[in-house]
Amino acid sequence: MIVTPAQKIRIGIFTLAGILLLFIGIFLIGNRRNMFTGTFTIYGVFKNVGGLQVGNNIRFAGITIGTVDGIQIISDTTVRVDMNLQSKVKSFLKKNATASIGSDGLMGDKLVTISGIADTSNTGLLQNGDRIEAVDPIDFGKVMDRIALVVDNAALITSDLSDITGKINSGKGSLGKLLNSDTLSSSLIGTVNSIKKSSEGFNQNMDALHHNFLLKGFFKKKDKEKQKAAEAAQKKKEQDAKDKADKKKN
Repeated sequence: MIVTPAQKIRIGIFTLAGILLLFIGIFLIGNRRNMFTGTFTIYGVFKNVGGLQVGNNIRFAGITIGTVDGIQIISDTTVRVDMNLQSKVKSFLKKNATASIGSDGLMGDKLVTISGIADTSNTGLLQNGDRIEAVDPIDFGKVMDRIALVVDNAALITSDLSDITGKINSGKGSLGKLLNSDTLSSSLIGTVNSIKKSSEGFNQNMDALHHNFLLKGFFKKKDKEKQKAAEAAQKKKEQDAKDKADKKKN
């Protein structure tokens, strides 16, 4: 089979394209694994990694600064997570920093978040091979169990309130009888009317006493005393106003 010059050109183009894609892939993977930048390694010990995997990102102040380099079980209650970090952030990571496991968004991949703690004391910087304080992730299973318990309790309370309301509406119990009894309502209305009539009778009796010739002098004396007290209060008020005006002028 004779290979034409055009076919040779096509083969060369495909070969160059394949080599170029290979180099791009190596660059992207190497960049993700921090193969082209200086790095240092620290580790944290967690009770539960919550689905974290090797290669997941590590972030500090919202910036990706490294990747998870290894995960291994130390005992039945602890897991070691090795973290490969870029050397350029080394000067920002103090020994009192903490590492926690979270998610990239609501349903995103797991990642490690390193948080700095404001501290005026000189705690020093994290060095290669140091251990960082680890904060275990939230156990969402326990959270959901608690939410389910709250929902069940709310349902019981709602059911009890509905039962109580039904009994009141049907006239059961003291409160139900109070709200639904026409006899009790009529009795209360009668009591109110009696009090009103008694008040009106008292006012009428007081008016009669005012006009009685035996007590007329007594009530006139009382009225004069009230009038004098009112006049004295008015004079005092006027004098106070005058004194204030004089002070302002001076």
